[in-house]
Amino acid sequence: MEEEKKTKDMSEELKKKAEELEQTLEMQLSLAKKESEDWVKVGGAVIAGGVLAFLMVRLLSGKKNKKTEKVLKVLEKEGLLDEEITEKLTKKSEPGFFGRLAAVVLPIAIQYGQEQFMKKLREEDRKQADDEG
Repeated sequence: MEEEKKTKDMSEELKKKAEELEQTLEMQLSLAKKESEDWVKVGGAVIAGGVLAFLMVRLLSGKKNKKTEKVLKVLEKEGLLDEEITEKLTKKSEPGFFGRLAAVVLPIAIQYGQEQFMKKLREEDRKQADDEG
């Protein structure tokens, strides 16, 4: 009789521990899901920023190349094209004032945008935690 009581108590204790472990596991899984969502959002923002920067560079440099090609064709038709002129037209020029300014301001703007984005994510997480709590 006493053995049955011990096994029954042990069985109930094991059930309680199993339930506690299940709850802990559920909490860990939900936390992992939230964290992975944040990383996906940040990753998406970084990729979108990279694509945007790439497209801007591509658009801005493409116009200059097309104009240069047209000028080279016209000079070639006229017979005025020589190596020196070709080199001057196709050689990369030094960046001007706005080019240097953009090189300084663009990383600052990206960092500021990232900080604002992360602030917004944290506020959303706090609101969700308050709503759940």
